Amino acid sequence: IAGTITLVYDHHKRDIQALLTEIQHDQGDVIIATLHVHLDHHNCMEVLAVRGPANKIKQVADRLIATKGVKHGKLTVTTTGKEFAK
Repeated sequence: IAGTITLVYDHHKRDIQALLTEIQHDQGDVIIATLHVHLDHHNCMEVLAVRGPANKIKQVADRLIATKGVKHGKLTVTTTGKEFAK
């Protein structure tokens, strides 16, 4: 599958950026790009473009979203439609 993992977190929370970066570096085989946005003085948003086996993507998303300090997280998946082609 392909998709995005969107995270919103308070970058002032202790070690949050280091934890998220460590997880992302460990998953370089499925994370193909990352966008980091400063929403306001406290909050950041990261959008990770991902591609790979569905179970692996779900595991990565679950791990990132469950990281202490993440306020909101969502995995959105899409497809190229090839599996429906005849």
